[in-house]
Amino acid sequence: MISRIPSTVSRSIILICALLFVQSTYCQEQDSVKKVRKNTVMLNLTSPMIFGSNNLVLGYERTVGHHQSFSIHLGTFSMGKLININTDSILDLNKNVKSKGISMSGDYRFYLAKENKYNSPHGIYIGPYFAYNSFTRTFNLKAITKSGDMELNADFNFSVATLGFQLGYQFVFWDRVTLDLMLFGPGFSRYKIKADLSTNLEPDQESEFFTKLNEKLQEKIPGYNLVVGPESFKKTGSANTTSLGYRYIVMLGFRF
Repeated sequence: MISRIPSTVSRSIILICALLFVQSTYCQEQDSVKKVRKNTVMLNLTSPMIFGSNNLVLGYERTVGHHQSFSIHLGTFSMGKLININTDSILDLNKNVKSKGISMSGDYRFYLAKENKYNSPHGIYIGPYFAYNSFTRTFNLKAITKSGDMELNADFNFSVATLGFQLGYQFVFWDRVTLDLMLFGPGFSRYKIKADLSTNLEPDQESEFFTKLNEKLQEKIPGYNLVVGPESFKKTGSANTTSLGYRYIVMLGFRF
């Protein structure tokens, strides 16, 4: 009986070790399964900073394999306070206005396997993208001048569609949080403006209106080079052009 104790103890130790090994292997497999996160929801941080707080764009990225992904983005688009003209008259062009807008975009990303030691969506990526923004604003404005009351009523629509190629880098922190930097995104943009105007403003005030409008559009929209003037939109009209645009976006995301 005494001689069998060591043998029994040995078998028990071996059994315990085997159980611990199986348990450890199982836990590691479970952990590896948990770490496969193919989905990321994102918030665009750039749009509110450039166009104003009324812009809210959300995105979704889905990994494809180890080194590719695609993403889609959808939200509101607003250009904030477009025009503020101060003349010797009482003229406020930001009251009695209604506006709405939409922002849509999508891209396909190739995370460079030779440059990255991580799988997607972590690291350097390149790929094509498409973006579309549309904005509509209705003005119903009045000016009180020394020579009498003046009015400006306008339905203004602006849209831009861009097709291009981008370069970016996405950081992943704590396996959950992402910071996506689209650093370089040249592309060809097609701009289109439609307007329906009726006004009895004096010529100098009308000219100032369009000067401020063009300055604001050139300030807010990358690559914008249209020059809209009263001669183009006396009553109704449209203008469009194609030019070189670019893209720079910062997004904060959460993986799951």
